[in-house]
Amino acid sequence: MQGHDHRRTTRRSLLIAGSALALAPRAAFSQAYPSRPVEFIVPWGPGGGADQLARRVSKLIEPELKVSMPILNIPGATGNTGMAKLLSGPPDGHAIALFIGDTLGTLAGGKGRYKLSDLIPLGVMIRQPTGLFVKMDSKWKTFDDLLADSKKGEVKAAITGFGSPDEMHVNKFNEKGSKFRSVPFAQPGERYSSILGGHADVLVEQAGDVRSFLDSKQMRPIVFFAEKPQVGHEAIPLASSYGVNFAISQFRSIVMRAGTDPAHVKTMSSCLDRVARSDDFKKYLVDELAFADSYIPADRAGAFIAEQLALIEANLPKSS
Repeated sequence: MQGHDHRRTTRRSLLIAGSALALAPRAAFSQAYPSRPVEFIVPWGPGGGADQLARRVSKLIEPELKVSMPILNIPGATGNTGMAKLLSGPPDGHAIALFIGDTLGTLAGGKGRYKLSDLIPLGVMIRQPTGLFVKMDSKWKTFDDLLADSKKGEVKAAITGFGSPDEMHVNKFNEKGSKFRSVPFAQPGERYSSILGGHADVLVEQAGDVRSFLDSKQMRPIVFFAEKPQVGHEAIPLASSYGVNFAISQFRSIVMRAGTDPAHVKTMSSCLDRVARSDDFKKYLVDELAFADSYIPADRAGAFIAEQLALIEANLPKSS
């Protein structure tokens, strides 16, 4: 009888020990981050500069995170449809999104459905000057030609969306008597080809994003909104020469939802920091004709984005 009790006690001890061993990995697993694929929300269509950046980052960061990072293209509302997707999900660090200058413009003056405080910047990955582009055989050989015609009649400008810095840049010339009419295209491919197919007269874009069109002599830049000449196109005039000093560089940052565990934020921002400092990513910046010092790490990214928002708000049209 005593031996039987001993065997029962031994079996019970083994069961308890086995249960503890089975639970231990689960507890450890539940604390691991990331514990599953991290969705990368791109609030623009495939093929554009934002999409290209996301795919480059995804490729470089997956070995760091040891999970996959699928790209979700969710275009619409100047990037805000994709941002709504991010903000409607749980703040568990398993979703990040591209947040760019054009989308920031829609938050100016408190008009957005969310605030910058709803986002945690993980880093500004790329910054590029914005310019106006025309098809190669355009009748406008110089910006002076275009400017003169824009004061005589309507000129259609292809932009990312209403309320964006794209629109604000051309509106600055409208304040001086031009008649640019902004035409939004959420899909990058449609926007790029709009001037080739006659759906728009000029394209508001960054040189790196349309580099294939520039290299194949299908389009050319005619003016840039920047403090210094665009790399590779130093002969192209700056808008400041025509009295327009407003110049918001097209920045593309990566953000998480506010409320995410600070440890998860640190893990992701540290991985992005290593990506941004890699030779592969530095070459990407050169290929995109971007500023060499584009990258702004997490500890300074929030202040930079807030400064850009303040600049946009300072240049909003004065209400009557």
